Amino acid sequence: MKKENFMSMILGTIGGILFAIGMCMCMIKEWNTFNQGIVVGAVGLVVLLLMLFVRRKMQGKPAIKFNRKTVAIFILAVVGALVLGVGMCMTMVWQGLLMQGIIVGVIGIVLLQSLIPLCKGIK
Repeated sequence: MKKENFMSMILGTIGGILFAIGMCMCMIKEWNTFNQGIVVGAVGLVVLLLMLFVRRKMQGKPAIKFNRKTVAIFILAVVGALVLGVGMCMTMVWQGLLMQGIIVGVIGIVLLQSLIPLCKGIK
């Protein structure tokens, strides 16, 4: 295993777990940890962003160039993740919205899958 893959795996796991725990802390009312959940989730996001920069540095690639395509891909990724998350909340947290939540979740998955041809292209 290459160093950049190992570092990405470690930082991705840590960041993903922190982000997931933070979101659980925000969503589960019985825990009474909304504010702490925001902090833990933000730390998870920072670790995930750090992973991106560390990986690019280890691969010898330049920093990310921000152009219209990069910004559009980022916005689509955020919207897709939010739509998928709302669909999950509708099915698991909010009462009586199972079918609507499944539909919203599938829309979120389709939005996230549309990132693949946008980033890699179709050959």
